[in-house]
Amino acid sequence: QSMDSTLHYIHNDSDLSTNSSFSPEEERKSKVQDVVPQDLLDQYLSMTDPSRAQTVDTEIAKHCAYSLPGVALTLGRQNWHCLKDTYETLASDMQWKVRRTLAFSIHELAVILGDQLTAGDLVPVFNGFLKDLDEVRIGVLKHLHDFLKLLHVDKRREYLYQLQEFLVTDNSRNWRFRAELAEQLILLLDLYSARDIYDYLRPIAFSLCADKVSSVRWISYKLVSEMVKKLFMASTPTFVVDLMNELVEKFCRCHKWSGRQTFVFICQ
Repeated sequence: QSMDSTLHYIHNDSDLSTNSSFSPEEERKSKVQDVVPQDLLDQYLSMTDPSRAQTVDTEIAKHCAYSLPGVALTLGRQNWHCLKDTYETLASDMQWKVRRTLAFSIHELAVILGDQLTAGDLVPVFNGFLKDLDEVRIGVLKHLHDFLKLLHVDKRREYLYQLQEFLVTDNSRNWRFRAELAEQLILLLDLYSARDIYDYLRPIAFSLCADKVSSVRWISYKLVSEMVKKLFMASTPTFVVDLMNELVEKFCRCHKWSGRQTFVFICQ
């Protein structure tokens, strides 16, 4: 009986209103496709209706967010217009769990949509997640390399200025956040030029090498060693020479034994 009443509610609820400037008829046409039965898609899109969350399931928006990449893959890139409004609604949902779910899958959605749609529709959402709660930011951080490698070189360089912000967390004891940053920076070395690595990634790496938590420092030693290799292979030798001189000055000649030990570990 309970299920029947729920199904009756779902089938009779056709309020799919949005803040769009389109008329209801134009709005309906913008979400028409021929891959799956239209009624099925309409019911999926209605999951973001606030009244649905109050009367059917408080977790329904989270389930909708979790399934969205699969729905996008099924409908195909050509039908993204059917999902765009729903995605933006979920990305600004009041529940951080909903935004977190999208943050963990935004790199998968970028692969499905391709570079043009990603640049136009996903990058603004990605930028919003970067300034969100740590529970949401960790989602984009864990797949930072996967997302940035899909962007155009010029667009990718814009994020160099924001990488430093990952060193700041809501809770300073959240060391796993910094450890994940070090892991991602190792992967990001392949995406940037020698000058960008020296100017932007090097200061972050040195900061992580002096972290209070040993697990973060260990990953950072690997990061610095990979940085040396990358700069050594570059056409301009001055970057690697300057980096190694800085390593000697900061760590090898450090008055603290821990600093000198850091130098040994990096060499190892």
